[in-house]
Formats: sequence, C-alpha cells, structure tokens
Amino acid sequence: MATLQAQSLFFSSSSSSPSGQRKLRASLHVPVNLRTKVVSLPKLNLGGLSLRQDDTATSFTQPPRPTTASEDEHLVSKIHAILDAVADRAEMHAIIGAQRNDWNHLFTNSINAISLTASLMAGISSIPVGEAAPHMLAFKLSSLILFTAATGMMLITSKIQPSQLAEEQRNATRLWKQLGRSIETTLALRAPTQRDVDEAMEKVLALDKAYPLPLLPGMLEKFPEIVEPTRWWPKTQRKQSPQAGSNGWSHELEEEMRGILRVLKAKDEQQYITLGKSVLNMNKTLAISGPLLAGLAAISSGLIGSPALGPMPAFLGVIGGVLATAVHTLEHGGQVGMVFELFRNCAGYYRRLQEEIESNLGETDVQKRENGELFEMKAALQLGRSLSDLKGLASYASPSCEDEDMKEFAGKLF
Repeated sequence: MATLQAQSLFFSSSSSSPSGQRKLRASLHVPVNLRTKVVSLPKLNLGGLSLRQDDTATSFTQPPRPTTASEDEHLVSKIHAILDAVADRAEMHAIIGAQRNDWNHLFTNSINAISLTASLMAGISSIPVGEAAPHMLAFKLSSLILFTAATGMMLITSKIQPSQLAEEQRNATRLWKQLGRSIETTLALRAPTQRDVDEAMEKVLALDKAYPLPLLPGMLEKFPEIVEPTRWWPKTQRKQSPQAGSNGWSHELEEEMRGILRVLKAKDEQQYITLGKSVLNMNKTLAISGPLLAGLAAISSGLIGSPALGPMPAFLGVIGGVLATAVHTLEHGGQVGMVFELFRNCAGYYRRLQEEIESNLGETDVQKRENGELFEMKAALQLGRSLSDLKGLASYASPSCEDEDMKEFAGKLF
C-alpha cells in the first residue's frame, strides 16, 4: 500500500511538465502480480454456437449447416411431375372409357339389326313363288352374307367384352383422380419427402398394371380361370403381431380391427368372389351361344331351297338368327361383362382394406403405425358405418366365434 501511495504522489507531481510526462512513461512500473493475464477458456458448444477464446478476444461462430432448400425444391419438382402424369392418365382413361362405352352400344345395335335383317331375308327367300323368281337367290345370298358378318362381329365382341372394357376405364379414372387428390393433400399438409415420391411412383406403376390402356396386346383377361379381386395398389410388407401400445392404439381397438378383418375375409370378399364366378360362368355361356347360333343360321340360310332338306334350313335360319339376337342382347345389352368386372372391383376394394389392417397390426413398433383413431375413422368411412357400429364387430375376433355365426357383413356401402 505504501508503494502505491508513493507512486500516486510521483504521478501527480510529475504530470504537470513535459519532462514529467517523459519521466512518467519511463518510470511507471506495474507490478508483476497486477499484470493482466490472458486466461485460456475451454471451447464451449452452446446449441450449435461455438464459444472460442483466442489470445486477444472471445468470438462466437456458428458452424455451417448443410442447406436442404435445393433438395426440397428437387423433391417438389418430382412430386409435381408425378402429379401431372396422374392427371394426364385420368384424362386418357376417361376418354378411352367413353369411347369403349360407345363401342358397346354401337356393336350391340348394329349386330342386332344385322341379325334380324338376315333372319327376315332368310324367311323371304324360303317363300315358294315358282321358278321364275331370281330375286329369291339375292335374298338367300344376302341372308348368308349378313349372318356371316354377324357371326364374326359376335366373336369379336365376345372376346373383348366392350361393356367390361368401359367399366375398367371408369374405375381406373376414379382411382387416378383419387391418387391425384392424395398427392395434392400431401403437398398441402407438409413438404414432400423421398419416401412420398417413391410411394407415389409405386402407386402409379401398380395402377398402370391393373388397368392397361392398350386394347391388344395387353388387355386384361376377360374369362380368367381363377376369379381373384382386382389389385391396383402396391404390395405391403407383413410383419409379426405387435403388442398394444400408444399412438391412438389400444387393446380394444386392435380387437376391433381383428374382428373387422375376419368378417371382411369370411363374408364381404367371399360374397363378391362367389357372385363374380356365377356371372363369369353365365357370360361364358352367352359368349359361346351367340356366335354359335349365328353361325348355325348362316349355314342354314345357305342351304335354303335344297330339295333334300325341305323347309328345315329356312326354319333353322330364321329361328337361329332370332335366338342369336336375343342372346347377344342379353350379353351386351345387359352388360354382363361389366357386372363381372364390378364384382371383381368390389372384392378388390375389401381386399385392400384387409391389407391395410394387417399392415398396421403387423407393425411391432406402434409409433410407426398410422394413428389409431384416424385409421378407425377411415375404416368406418370405407365400410359405410359409424364408429359405434364398428365397435360391434370386435366380438368376431374371438377364436370361439365360428364363420357360420357371422350374420352380418362388415361393409354397408355396397
């Protein structure tokens, strides 16, 4: 303390003159124990901010973050490209569906008119008016030509089934529009991810495979050996049964979903598969009978006037033509092929819901499932039921419940 007081007096007496200032600069001495020490602080990391102490000053720096703006723009561009393709597909299927529906009406009306006209000519050519009637030969040949043309056209329409083609395109148009709305909803809720792009691409490819645009080749089999539900969605991975957990899921909800799943398999899907088989068998019979009757009428009309056969050719020609017209009207006017495709699509509708339930129940990590409450509401909407009605199906999940005990269907929509 004495040293500091002496230095203070020396500073006050010397600072008034220039020589004092020089003496101050020369004599001022800071003790070693009072010198400023530079303390080296450790490097701290505060939430991405780097606290670093240099020799002279402390500085705050933020490490560079990898930007994802360009990647997000790239993903948005991809998803918009898929959305444009989906909208284009929907429009193409709608146009082709309208065209093939027109085919069904035009073919049906034209073939019926040709068959009835040929039957009328066959009847006129069989009227005995004497030998001096050369116009009867013209009626006979005209009947033969018309019956042959009707037979060929019946074979074509029985093969391609225009009413079924139109139903395929109508359903494809609906599904393409549904996929487009799903992608738009994703874009409205959040930024798309690579998984969204991959899933959208898989759905596009699955729809292209389920409902091809070309007529020949690539047309769907109209008379399959095995009737199966139509599949227009990508396959999902199946995993082992999980335990009850959170994310909107509970043991009661899992039992409810198992009950719905069992009823869908045993009742709803099986019903439409059975109906589809019955309609397919009827359509096969009609598709064979129509051209066969028209061909019989063509052969009979060519034999009209044969003395050895008498009136039988004329009888078979007229009756065969009329029956061929009736069968063709029932097959294509009644759109039996369209009904078969409708039943197959209904079975596919319930098959898809089954796989969605199995996929969620098979996910062991509950957090990776779809939200339970949201999934229950979606299932209720797809089945045309209320949430309280849906809970009543949980009793069918019990192993003690037999398939014969199920008195109701899961779906009330159709």
